[in-house]
Amino acid sequence: MYYQVATEVFDKLPTACFGAVAVRGLDNTRHLPELEELLQANIRICEAYFADKKPKETPDILPYREAFRTLGINPNKFLCSIEALLTRIAKGKGFPCINAAVDLGNAISIGHRLPIGAHDIDTLEGGLEVRPARAGDTFVAFGETVEETPDEGEIIYASGSQVRTRRWTWRQSERGKITEETKAILFPIDGFTDVNEAEVKAATEEFVTLLRRFFGPGVEIETGFVDKDHPRFDFF
Repeated sequence: MYYQVATEVFDKLPTACFGAVAVRGLDNTRHLPELEELLQANIRICEAYFADKKPKETPDILPYREAFRTLGINPNKFLCSIEALLTRIAKGKGFPCINAAVDLGNAISIGHRLPIGAHDIDTLEGGLEVRPARAGDTFVAFGETVEETPDEGEIIYASGSQVRTRRWTWRQSERGKITEETKAILFPIDGFTDVNEAEVKAATEEFVTLLRRFFGPGVEIETGFVDKDHPRFDFF
């Protein structure tokens, strides 16, 4: 398996960087109250942090909005996943518990204010790529069944011709979503070497610690860091 970012992405976003956490051997059927409390605790911290400010105006989110503009994406119409998540929290709407692995990803995403995806490794065709969309690519929105076609050249997460996330970190697909039956997951963490590289690496390390705490020492974990000089991470 591999996780790879295309040259065309770095041509437009030369300081983009990506943490990657691959894990397999998960039991995602368990109810973990301690993990749910961690998620809620991080939500409360963010509610306090954004009590007197809007997420879109903070240093945490501004680099992603500018990157969206660079990629030709309107950040007011299509919010980066972390902006959408933090905006919901800032409005006091909280965030529900979904399942253990998703809750863990959301807790770390909120805690570090970073966009973090989650992709079922067992549904990937060879690997996961961040690349421009091309003819033949299709996307099924989360919770939907109808296929749609991304704009040609749009930056996407894809496995083969299946688009897993549209408009870089805007909306993830129904394909490869994380359920209680999921056994192996790739968590990509999107950031910038000149803004929050240290935070990306800290989130990667926290994943390892918390995966072992909540899912046991028997899970297999591999981590990587992707940037323009090292555009591919091979795992498992």
